[in-house]
Amino acid sequence: MLLEFYGDECPHCIAMAPLVERLAKEDGIKIEQYEIWHNDDNSIKMDEYDTGLCGGVPFFFNTETKEFICGSTSYEDLKAWATGEKRPER
Repeated sequence: MLLEFYGDECPHCIAMAPLVERLAKEDGIKIEQYEIWHNDDNSIKMDEYDTGLCGGVPFFFNTETKEFICGSTSYEDLKAWATGEKRPER
């Protein structure tokens, strides 16, 4: 399962939105999205996955590989994260 935690007004989250949409449209990869700034239940859910890994949004977490992304990144890196491919060193 692929998860994205974001904030509606977060500029980095807004910048990532077209890449998440592109991933779904071009590659058929769906990422479950949870807005945390205005939804306490989603914020609690993020805390279950972000155990000191990121501490902010956007936070992407792959439940199968346990790989994560903090903040904005490139489309190539996002796709590699989503598909479980080796990502460039961070």
